[in-house]
Amino acid sequence: YLTVTEPVAILKADEVWGALRGLETFSQLVHKDDYGTFLVNESAINDFPRFAHRGILLDTSRHYLPLKSILTNLDAMAFNKFNVLHWHIVDDQSFPYQSIYFPELSDKGAYSYNHIYTPTDVRQVIEYARLRGIRVIPEFDTPGHTQSWGKGQKDLLTPCYRGEHPVGSFGPINPILNTTYDFMTKFFKEISSVFPDAYIHLGGDEVDFSCWKSNPDVKAFMKEQGFGSDYAKLESYYIQKILDIVSSYNKGYVVWQEVFDNKAQLKPDTVVQVWMGNNYAHELSSVTGAGFTAILAAPWYLDYISYGQDWKKYYSVEPLDFPGSEKQKKLLIGGEACLWGEFVDATNLTPRLWPRASAVGERLWSSRNVTNLQDAYDRLTNHRCRML
Repeated sequence: YLTVTEPVAILKADEVWGALRGLETFSQLVHKDDYGTFLVNESAINDFPRFAHRGILLDTSRHYLPLKSILTNLDAMAFNKFNVLHWHIVDDQSFPYQSIYFPELSDKGAYSYNHIYTPTDVRQVIEYARLRGIRVIPEFDTPGHTQSWGKGQKDLLTPCYRGEHPVGSFGPINPILNTTYDFMTKFFKEISSVFPDAYIHLGGDEVDFSCWKSNPDVKAFMKEQGFGSDYAKLESYYIQKILDIVSSYNKGYVVWQEVFDNKAQLKPDTVVQVWMGNNYAHELSSVTGAGFTAILAAPWYLDYISYGQDWKKYYSVEPLDFPGSEKQKKLLIGGEACLWGEFVDATNLTPRLWPRASAVGERLWSSRNVTNLQDAYDRLTNHRCRML
């Protein structure tokens, strides 16, 4: 509740996070007149977010993002009332996270010694975010998207074979070795203590089975386990072990939709992130129908760019337009605007993300009936100037 009158303005909120959002609203009411005097109109505002999870995904593996870029983006998120930074910190291309237990991972897996996030850097991001009411959910995606992990951790990845002979290349994480799970137990123990949020994102998307299929040891293991030739079962076997490890540290977890699609045994409190664009309404229906909490990212992949005002299509999404009961609708807790980094680095991060992500921010915050594109355009153009 924000009341602006003479001689004082009063802001009331149930929690400090609400007060932060209210201060943001107040700062956006302040404007300059032609003489440079700051003015604020008399106002009475009662505001609250429609969705609890309003996230931005940044990818710091395809291109390294300097600390300053991440902090600037956290400021922009605060201006737009986003409250989750989904930090996709490592991937195939590089491993910039400097691990305390396993320093070799970034020593050998980062682009260079300069392209890393030290424990101090990570603490700074988490604290800078916290002061702006933003949670940091780290993503350590396995068993696919892990080429960079293998450089600093021997035997972690599956050797690929041609016939009887290894070809020297590697596939996903090796799911058949005990050493894999020993490593993951120690690694996720560290991640659980470094990142204070109650959730860790465990990935689980786009696993290429060809290397597993070529490996004689993996084939023998499949037979032994009775998996037949269904490699999705092997993936689920691996994921379930990882989920158990992470649960043992009292963390919740988020996974990409394939983990659900491949029928892994998921704990009831798993959060499933829906990203595939082809029929996301149907997927939301299935995920929530099975009783799982969901986050929607599919219509908001901001790395796909096109000429003109593509913010309109992001703004026009109605997240709850999927078949399901009221109970199912309540299980969609929000969404994320994702900026994958194949073609994004510090030089173009901000102009590519903002103000396009502002349209997503408003969709996740405002009431369902706030849909007028012309009104939104007027607000967004003002807001863009305010953010500059």
